[in-house]
Amino acid sequence: MNDTVSPIAANLAQVQARIAAAASAAGRAPEEITLVAVSKTKPAAAVRAALAAGQRVFGENRVQEAAEKFPALRAEYPDLRLHLIGGLQTNKARDAVRLADVIETLDRPRLADALAAAMEKEARRPDLLIEVNTGAEPQKSGIPRDQADAFIDACRARFGAQLVGLMCVPPVGEDPRPHFTWLAACARRHGLGVLSMGMSADFEVAIACGATWVRVGTAIFGARG
Repeated sequence: MNDTVSPIAANLAQVQARIAAAASAAGRAPEEITLVAVSKTKPAAAVRAALAAGQRVFGENRVQEAAEKFPALRAEYPDLRLHLIGGLQTNKARDAVRLADVIETLDRPRLADALAAAMEKEARRPDLLIEVNTGAEPQKSGIPRDQADAFIDACRARFGAQLVGLMCVPPVGEDPRPHFTWLAACARRHGLGVLSMGMSADFEVAIACGATWVRVGTAIFGARG
């Protein structure tokens, strides 16, 4: 095993063990939780090392970066699944629909319009999550809490089964638990089964609160350069 593969494989195994332990502590099966390995800013070689270690689900922030890395990787690993987890500009909607299996950051009506048009043109329908700005942070994307119910209903009517769940990024430095429990309650209210919440610093708390997808980058790939 070469130097690129070894630490990433070891980190993956450690994160998977932590997921299993957190699930067990919460009375859940580890199989209920999907690890999204966040490979933003990391080279294709790092993603390939994770693929070699058995990881198949990855998250990228930027459409352009994903377009540079993932088509070739998908040709090698057809069962790879790519999630777009960064704020999405409407003019990138068609590229996003073309590239991604999941778009986790649907957060406004104009983006819903752009994605619906892109799905029609591309004849491709990735799964969608609605991102909620649970901390009301002006610098972050996400639908505000007080608009979430109406927006979820509108997107459910428009996208049907393609709308699978909710996502959030709690404010840095705050206890994430109230944000996670709020999102879980909102998802239950709307009958949505997927909860994407929890990152390297707090994914165990997220699992205790009901996360089904956790987005982990630094703990797998190391600090971003």
